[in-house]
Amino acid sequence: MLLVAAADDSGDLDLVLRASARFGATLEDLEPAEDATLVLLSEHALSFRHPLIRSATYQGAALTRRLAAHRALADALQGDPGAGQRADRRAWHLAAATTGADEEVAAEMVGVAERAGGRQGTASASAAYERAAQLTPDSAGRAQLLAAAAITSAEAGQFERTAALTDRINALALDPRMLADLARVRAIAELDRGSPGQAARILLECADRIGRCADLAPVLTEAVQTAQSSGDGQLMADVAARLPDSPQYALARAMTGPLGAAGDTVGLSQAGEGEDGFAERILAGVYGQLFADHRSALDTAAACVRDCRTQDVVGWLHTSLHLLAEAQLSLGLYEEALAAATEGLAGAGQFGRRHRETYLRATLATLAAVRGEPERCAGLSGAALEYADAHGIGLAAAHAHRALGLLGLGAGDAGGALACLEAARARVGHPALAAFLLPDLVEAAVRAGQQERAAEPVALLTRWAGAARQPAALALARRCRALTGPDGEAESHFTAALHLHGTGTVQPFERARTELLYGEWLRRERRRTDARGHLRSALEAFDGLGARPWASRARTELQACGGSVDPADESDELLGRLSPQEREVVRLAATGATNRQIATQLFLSPRTVGHHLYRAFPKLGITTRNDLPLVLGRDR
Repeated sequence: MLLVAAADDSGDLDLVLRASARFGATLEDLEPAEDATLVLLSEHALSFRHPLIRSATYQGAALTRRLAAHRALADALQGDPGAGQRADRRAWHLAAATTGADEEVAAEMVGVAERAGGRQGTASASAAYERAAQLTPDSAGRAQLLAAAAITSAEAGQFERTAALTDRINALALDPRMLADLARVRAIAELDRGSPGQAARILLECADRIGRCADLAPVLTEAVQTAQSSGDGQLMADVAARLPDSPQYALARAMTGPLGAAGDTVGLSQAGEGEDGFAERILAGVYGQLFADHRSALDTAAACVRDCRTQDVVGWLHTSLHLLAEAQLSLGLYEEALAAATEGLAGAGQFGRRHRETYLRATLATLAAVRGEPERCAGLSGAALEYADAHGIGLAAAHAHRALGLLGLGAGDAGGALACLEAARARVGHPALAAFLLPDLVEAAVRAGQQERAAEPVALLTRWAGAARQPAALALARRCRALTGPDGEAESHFTAALHLHGTGTVQPFERARTELLYGEWLRRERRRTDARGHLRSALEAFDGLGARPWASRARTELQACGGSVDPADESDELLGRLSPQEREVVRLAATGATNRQIATQLFLSPRTVGHHLYRAFPKLGITTRNDLPLVLGRDR
């Protein structure tokens, strides 16, 4: 009876009694063990006083007796009215009672694996697939089950186990689809234990082996993303050379080929919607982010995060949260970006996803740079760079260097910022990957008095903006041309940039930077009155975003051209009591915007806007939104 109880860890006394009855045992036979406190009994449960007692009971029994105990438990579960819920336990006991190959039991174990879900479920599914493989006599079937075990172990974050399982697979016994799945799981394991460059090469070798078939798409989709992560321009060209010339691969070609290839993909950033797999949807979101369609990237990422949660797809959650945080960061949704990146970093650490941790640290470092948190920015960037440089994650290293460069720009250290941004530029060998840091690099070079070092970045940025064909991208290109072109053309570029900022998806931080640079230029041109309006707009936007170093720059410039910042005495003091998100909502509400209009502009729900106003009113000492213009010193 003790052996049967040790073989079944459910603690179900009724099941133990029914299984033990096959050996002629009854409840009374447990009395000596209970008197010796080896086991604890209640009306429905049996438990061992210590796990080591259970282990000693089981391991001390002969193999034949252990097999008999498992068989008895399986038989007892067979006739159980609740066998539907206990089918998995019965299958495990059958497997434990089987010493050789048995196709029927193997099929039972496959059923166990297919019913599993969630993180713990994927780990259990992997174990079930592995046991099914051991019970399968056919070599091809065994290879496929081992491949399934490797895939589910990777989804559970068990990368050492994944590598061990893939080493046991006879790839010659796999069909093209399984070869593709195996290559993808080997790439996942390599991504988090080695380098993205090697992961991309694993996928390209598989693509060459299986040829052009329906199973090629997921392999090449992930090859695009791993090659991008490496930052290796030649590797991305190798991926591009293998992409079939069909609409299915339009996004992949745009992201790996020459910039001109993006021209035919307008609108395809939403191609990942609907029933596409997570890899394809994430690719579409990354395309949107790379080519300045940040709203589309936000929508795609938010949908992926939602589906990961509802479908319990834990393997893609960290990547989806990273994409979401980057899109929110681009759109000035800093509180939301902080929450998404923080959750993603915690989850990635729990699952051992060191590769994704590195990116999320760089995202958080960028947010810290914007907000003027030098110690936090340096710590996060340093940790990201240490891992990224050791594992060849060029794109993550570029983001970390860019965060340090942005920190330097905000603090007025143009020379230091330029060094960091040029280091970032050196990490990525494809123009689409470099575009996000080029506006910062141009500004740093100009401020450092080394305008000649801005020429190539401006040309590249202009080409990228032309390929992206998004107002947000074109605005950045015009701003940089204003900084580097002839003085006679600067104003037309600045005004065009501001117009473009207002016609596309709103990026409040980038628009405020354009206002600041334009205001600085106007002051140098001795047009102080014109400068003050732009500088005040920049100051208000930076204050609303909590971008303290940039607000300080704008405030200094405003004072330098005779602008008064005293209205901040009362209204800014009051606004300082609010969170950054509350400040943005209050500023818009003071203009007369409705909750729905504010929600549309800030990508929030009307209910969330109302919640922010409800919390802000007591802090401002008012009771209705009609008092907001007076408190903020504005006329509607």
